[in-house]
Amino acid sequence: MIALPAPSRLWSDAPVFSGLALFIALTAVPLLAAALIDTRLFLDAPVWQKPLQFHLALSVYIATLAFFARFLPHGMITSRGWRIYAGVVAFCIIAELVWVGGAASYGTASHFNTDDVVMGTIYGLMGLFAVILTSASLVMGIAIWRNPATGLPPALHLGIALGLILTFVLTLIAAGTMSSMPGHWVGTPITGAKLPIVGWSREVGDLRAAHFFATHALHVVPLAGFTGSRAVVWAGAVIFSAVTMGIFALGLMGLPLI
Repeated sequence: MIALPAPSRLWSDAPVFSGLALFIALTAVPLLAAALIDTRLFLDAPVWQKPLQFHLALSVYIATLAFFARFLPHGMITSRGWRIYAGVVAFCIIAELVWVGGAASYGTASHFNTDDVVMGTIYGLMGLFAVILTSASLVMGIAIWRNPATGLPPALHLGIALGLILTFVLTLIAAGTMSSMPGHWVGTPITGAKLPIVGWSREVGDLRAAHFFATHALHVVPLAGFTGSRAVVWAGAVIFSAVTMGIFALGLMGLPLI
């Protein structure tokens, strides 16, 4: 059974990821202040909404990786190669947040912005950074799967590893397809009806729904491990993947999730 994360373990096992999660959370405060002061809209949404969503999503993602780092092989955690890789991942995350926040300050789009050569080049570079930062879940998932000394029950061990790996695979499919399109909508909204909080369209296909589910595989799939059955974990992983891909297919057909 996983114990509640002790701060000392988070800092000793994943100092870069733990520090980054704290930094992202703290830097969301001035963004929140900006959102209260600056009431401009972009595409019918507050300009600071997207940066705040990114700060929330990436802080949860990187904090989760920091927690799961305790199950990595000890030799990997202390290796120079891992420290360099963790630093590269951190750089890519910070670059993404700066890009999204900077675009918001100018009242322009950060994603799907190919109006000129410069914006198109930066957008492509941010896509590469997104793959790199998401690859951390794949690298950790494989390493944990191969680590026989996690101290975890077999089912939970498998669930954590599969959840991390599926986060990368499913996100790569959903986000990769979405980035190759002119926008996250499949269809043209007429009334602009959206789901509250997440903002997904209620009129046309919205690929952000599948992207959201894909990025949370590392939170959902491990829960099946608490049953104590590896068979249930495999079944849960298959079901979660099928549901996510079903939502993805629904979006591609131009149909809203709700």
